[in-house]
Amino acid sequence: MAKRIDPEVEDLGIGLKIRELRQRRRYTLQDLSAKTGLSKPLLSQVENGHVMPPVATLLKIARALDVNISYFFQEEEQEEKIAVTRAQERRQFTRRSHQDASEVGYVYESLELHKSRKHMEPLMVTFPPMEKKDMVFYSHDGEEFIHVLEGEIEFRTPDEVRTLKPGDSLYFESDVSHAFRALGDREARALVVVYTGERR
Repeated sequence: MAKRIDPEVEDLGIGLKIRELRQRRRYTLQDLSAKTGLSKPLLSQVENGHVMPPVATLLKIARALDVNISYFFQEEEQEEKIAVTRAQERRQFTRRSHQDASEVGYVYESLELHKSRKHMEPLMVTFPPMEKKDMVFYSHDGEEFIHVLEGEIEFRTPDEVRTLKPGDSLYFESDVSHAFRALGDREARALVVVYTGERR
């Protein structure tokens, strides 16, 4: 039985854009797997619209394909020195279940859609409550800034734990393995800015 295409992923067209870029670069799935460190089955699922990858995964794919992560959410590529994203233009996407171990139910909302070449990626992120054993750690190039708007968030690395409350901010180098979760029984929301370290 064929896997169902996630309607949210299909609407965004992320998988199709990744496949088109990969083919334009003349990369095979194996080539992209080698460049990103992601498995071929996961990349195939993403391209076919069966799963929504987390931001850390999209960053690795974007870097390998030499585009900014915002490319995947734009209607068309634009180059402007000043870009305004209206509230009604913002795109929201949810992490979906897949066979890969990196399953976290974050909800992301891209806050900037018009500049394809930029240093930073601003996002509104909703973090779900979860047990400590269910936290999944990520790492990627660059730096991150997080400012908590609602709820309470736990930030973990292999060596330390920090608790963030509304109004608190955190800045860290994202090549450090890290994970987040909302504490208590309610979701938490935060403004997250990812700095890629390169202008694309």
